[in-house]
Amino acid sequence: MEESAATYDPSRYQRPSVTVDVVIFTLHNRELHVLLVQRRHWPFEGCWALPGGFIEMDESLEAAARRELEEETGVRDVYLEQLYTFGDPDRDPRTRVISVAYFALVQSDRQVLRTSDETSDVRWFPVQDVPLPLAFDHQRILTRAVSRLRSKLEYTTLAFQLLPEVFSILELKDIYQQILGEELDKGNFYRKIKESGVLEETSLVREGRGRPTRLWRFKRDRGDKQFVFRWREDRATDESRKGDA
Repeated sequence: MEESAATYDPSRYQRPSVTVDVVIFTLHNRELHVLLVQRRHWPFEGCWALPGGFIEMDESLEAAARRELEEETGVRDVYLEQLYTFGDPDRDPRTRVISVAYFALVQSDRQVLRTSDETSDVRWFPVQDVPLPLAFDHQRILTRAVSRLRSKLEYTTLAFQLLPEVFSILELKDIYQQILGEELDKGNFYRKIKESGVLEETSLVREGRGRPTRLWRFKRDRGDKQFVFRWREDRATDESRKGDA
């Protein structure tokens, strides 16, 4: 018998629950940090976790991610990007739960953190020093998010979300280094970032102990020019030069 809207029986199939988890990164004290919440209730009561929760039947995945993020931490008005879907059968002791993860970069000084009925604490932690074990499979989600963040630096201007309106190229280089977790060659970085065509020089300078530092801004109207920054190639070139020395 052919099914139709009138004859279809949705109870024929089990319905797993769906949640969203959000990985929020920032730079604090020149180190990459992630935002974690301390769970107030079972399961994993007292453990640190990524902010998130169950979606409601009448909202989209991204809307749920934004709602849960604001409810649990106070963070709002951020650009979210979908990361990955995590669905191991035993990832949640409550029931069969599939989670769609999102990630974003924010400037921490523009956000006011607060707790909720579901969280007893909200705090920024260095990515390399999070309080383990994290609840559920959130360590796996965090690892995937860090890997995605680093790879996106090669072809997006994602890192610029951590910068003020005007900045020095040295500050931009420092952000790249903190996210990548390694030193970048100064000459190669300056040349590639200027050749990319995503920056425009301003008339502003920053006074310091030495020569005044020229300040730049992100060129928002840059046409169809694609941003490419192959930091892995630079690293390979630098290592080759050291080997030939």
